[in-house]
Amino acid sequence: MIETTSYYHEKLYKALSNRKHIEKPQLVSVTTKLDSVDSLGFFQAGKVYQGERVYWTSADTTFTLVGVGSAYTFEADRNRFFSTRQMWNDLLGDAVVLNPYEIPGTGPVALGGFSFDPLKEGDGTWEDFPNSKVFIPMYLLTEWGEDTYLTLNLMIHPNDNEEELYNIVTKEYQNLISGRYKEEERVEVTGQEEILPAEFKQIVSKATDHIKTDQIGKVVLAREMVVSFSDDRKAASVVRKLKEEQTQSYIFAFESGDSCFVGATPERLVKVENNELLSTCLAGTVPRGKTPSEDEALGEALLNDEKNLQEHDFVVQMIKEAVTGCCENVHVPDAPVLYPLRNLQHLYTPVSGTLKDGVSLLDVVERLHPTPALGGYPREDSLQFIREYEPFHRGWYASPVGWFDSYQNGEFAVAIRSALLKKDEAVLFSGCGVVEDSDPEEEYQETAVKFLPMIHALGGKE
Repeated sequence: MIETTSYYHEKLYKALSNRKHIEKPQLVSVTTKLDSVDSLGFFQAGKVYQGERVYWTSADTTFTLVGVGSAYTFEADRNRFFSTRQMWNDLLGDAVVLNPYEIPGTGPVALGGFSFDPLKEGDGTWEDFPNSKVFIPMYLLTEWGEDTYLTLNLMIHPNDNEEELYNIVTKEYQNLISGRYKEEERVEVTGQEEILPAEFKQIVSKATDHIKTDQIGKVVLAREMVVSFSDDRKAASVVRKLKEEQTQSYIFAFESGDSCFVGATPERLVKVENNELLSTCLAGTVPRGKTPSEDEALGEALLNDEKNLQEHDFVVQMIKEAVTGCCENVHVPDAPVLYPLRNLQHLYTPVSGTLKDGVSLLDVVERLHPTPALGGYPREDSLQFIREYEPFHRGWYASPVGWFDSYQNGEFAVAIRSALLKKDEAVLFSGCGVVEDSDPEEEYQETAVKFLPMIHALGGKE
């Protein structure tokens, strides 16, 4: 049943008035069901909270989360996953939650991400994004299938005036849910530069030397591109473009400070719903064909390519091992299938299981990250190679980004096919898996293809 505005206002007011009177800040969370809302309009209307907005659309369901404002933010440098989980549980312990629906992604929900490697020294590019940052939005829009929900999450302090808070938030959320997406002023691309392409090929060659001498089994290397604009590039218009063009991908935009990390990734890290876990092995890549017959031939070649099959199997075995440690009834198919996207097609293997008692989604994320598809194998040796030879800081690129709720549901994707928007420029990222017989020129060309989704969304030249 869709609640009337007056009924929701009454429920919100009661929640604020009946909160526990304790001598520390307390979370009050109230959820209602709405008629349909323009999710991009909601995101745009929240620009007063610039730096505290998030947009997330899942790849395989009609599921969208839009968060505006921060009720509470968790940050941690050391023991990132454990510390975040502990802070989350502590906050929920005293929370007042009114949510009769208990739909995944409603009520108290945390959204955010973690850096790829907290031990890599920063270079300033990611100054707005700490090693871990998740936040509970003040205003959370949830689209689940045909239904739409709004959750207000408020941190109430002992001396706060409930009447004043009520008046502020009821006015703000009405403005948000009535927002309609408006096409933003056109921003022209003024420059597009690949960063250190020759050096990238040299590092690929160095990596194959290490692999041939058994120092590592596989390493994933990445490179950067910088696109410049005539004015500040707005996140909402980039998200709209990605939603139109990358319909089988997770679309995300995480704002922090003056920057926004945006992308369209096809790669799920892990999803948990009703205690059932699903992880995804996505490694091995070829372009799409220009004709159906060429497309089929490229896909068939990928399914039989020894280099790509080897790269894919590294990922499958590691994810299977990690999932087996925290799940029962683990299932892994015998062979990969093709996963076609607009520009690329990949080898794909799902891994599923039932979560063991006492294991949380963040526990699984910690076990899985980084998979061999994003770091390499063995994990520590490949990470050390990346730290030593990759000439930039990945920040949140190739890292876990996603959400989790108070009902033990959640999902994290791997933040590839992405860009960091920094006012009038964007830094794009693209990577490839290097194994013993990798060719530097071919790996360079593979990363060039993987840049295409973001280049197109930003209006650059392919």
